[in-house]
Amino acid sequence: MIYIVWLVLGVGLLLAELHTAAFYAIFLGVGAIVAGVLALILPDSPIWVQAVVALVVAVVGVAIVRPRFATRFLRHQGGAASRAVHGGFVGEHALATDAIGDELHPGHVRLAGESWLAISHDGTEIGGNAPVIITAVRGTTLVVRPAG
Repeated sequence: MIYIVWLVLGVGLLLAELHTAAFYAIFLGVGAIVAGVLALILPDSPIWVQAVVALVVAVVGVAIVRPRFATRFLRHQGGAASRAVHGGFVGEHALATDAIGDELHPGHVRLAGESWLAISHDGTEIGGNAPVIITAVRGTTLVVRPAG
């Protein structure tokens, strides 16, 4: 009955991907589903073999398929794919969803369909619904300035 666990995990990860659109959970979900199918077809296969199969499918997906898939998807949506958070978002345009201030008064921006914590580059307040440009990345917080 371990195949049920793998399949539920896979479907859960695919549903999580619908929420994030980060193109990571989809490959983890596919890997879990492949492991579930393996467990269904070969019920005597050890769990560690199933886990290795899931991991290999996920790694291949993230390493080979994700870059091509993300680039095509974002190009079709009118965006640009970045290689990584650090430096990849610098120069990108985003939209402030609420007021953004200094480190003690952060706000949020909408970038690539996701909400990110953001602070103003010079500490001055940026109003909500204002277009901004990302000037730096500090951990998972974006440093932004008004786009005008």
